[in-house]
Amino acid sequence: MVTELTRPAAPADDAGATGRAVAAGGAGAVARWCDRCGESVADGPHPACAAAREWEPPRWCATCRRRMRVQVVPTRWSAVCVEHGERRG
Repeated sequence: MVTELTRPAAPADDAGATGRAVAAGGAGAVARWCDRCGESVADGPHPACAAAREWEPPRWCATCRRRMRVQVVPTRWSAVCVEHGERRG
């Protein structure tokens, strides 16, 4: 017997909570956590994190707040969340 795991869609009112969709999480995924410091985005803007993210890869999954496995090479980076997959930059 083959079973398939599916992820439920986020509620429609959830999308406006932070206003930022997460590319790695797919449709319906909403950023609830800062991908640099791991703190809540609902607490307000993170100007230092936004400035640092221009040069650094994300360290935390913005959807589930898991620490991601990050690999940096001179020309690019990749960050992998075990739940939400890989992001590249």
